Amino acid sequence: MARPRGLVQSGLVQFLASGPGRLLRIVAGLVLVVVGLWLVRGTWGYVLVVIGLVPIAAGLFDFCLLTAIFGGPFWGRDVRAARR
Repeated sequence: MARPRGLVQSGLVQFLASGPGRLLRIVAGLVLVVVGLWLVRGTWGYVLVVIGLVPIAAGLFDFCLLTAIFGGPFWGRDVRAARR
């Protein structure tokens, strides 16, 4: 299966795979967790916490779900290598 080169080489995906992009994902995930725990109560709060854990893990462990969903590489290092 051919890789979606346009998506992998897009500026957004390359940014998300970079150091600042990973940090942004971690911060966004933390914001979702905080909102879920303190502002939204009950089931929806827990849903936000679980959703927030995904970008935190993606930023910490350097994987990219966006490209993987569309058939591209899963690991951030492979996304960055596709740019070269």
